[in-house]
Amino acid sequence: MKEFRHTAEPKTLKDRPEHSSESPLSVHSMTVAYQQKPVLWDMEYEAQAQSLIAIVGPNGAGKSTFIKACLKLIPRATGVVEFWGKPYEQTRDRIGYVPQRESVDWDFPISVLEVVCMGRYRMIGWFKSVSPEHEEKARECLSQVGMEEFADRQINQLSGGQQQRVFLARALAQEAELYFMDEPFAGVDAATERSIVAVLQKLKEQGKTVIAVHHDLSTVPEYFDNVLMMNTRLIAHGSVEECFTEENLRRTYGGRLSLLDEVGEAIARAGRGE
Repeated sequence: MKEFRHTAEPKTLKDRPEHSSESPLSVHSMTVAYQQKPVLWDMEYEAQAQSLIAIVGPNGAGKSTFIKACLKLIPRATGVVEFWGKPYEQTRDRIGYVPQRESVDWDFPISVLEVVCMGRYRMIGWFKSVSPEHEEKARECLSQVGMEEFADRQINQLSGGQQQRVFLARALAQEAELYFMDEPFAGVDAATERSIVAVLQKLKEQGKTVIAVHHDLSTVPEYFDNVLMMNTRLIAHGSVEECFTEENLRRTYGGRLSLLDEVGEAIARAGRGE
């Protein structure tokens, strides 16, 4: 890979092509570099509203970096990112985020209920006490993910799958309109995965949009409506039916895709309505 040297000024709002103000996420010419080497290159993307969107690509493709750069958790070298036609600073209250479980300090002494209540802070206000109404809402969110009986348990006493459910409940407590989820199914058992899928489907039914990094290619046609396929650059994006094809999978993964036959069968089952 050639060394990346950025000399041009970042793109401004007036420089970008027209993006729909109805789209929950619009990305124009976004490049991200670590130590002057590009990790994402010239990404151009517009998300479909009220849908479940999978981000797929090989390890090192920049999937998590894409989410973090959109949310300004890491700096962008170039590019403009908008949410409903506005910058992140004006829309952050409408956006929820579930990070990778491995990125969280699970030894921090805090209860499950307190973790979920953290999702209410924009409504409660920092350094203010949690009211009974907000606590009740947090408990409702725990109930949605089947974790209400663990409300008083310390977060570090839970299994990996249970911790993932709690972080999903925290995101639900935000009452956001757009959710970013970084590998929500990683390290969870089958029952937890089914529970998470049910929650995502319910969010879609409520008019929400979910953008999730996902690794199990065989379940993409079953779980998601749309797909963003990437490998440092954007390879393809759109409906699963149109974009999640053998050709685009090979372009995304190259010759390393050992699951291609299994994925092809999954696509065929989806087409048959099975």
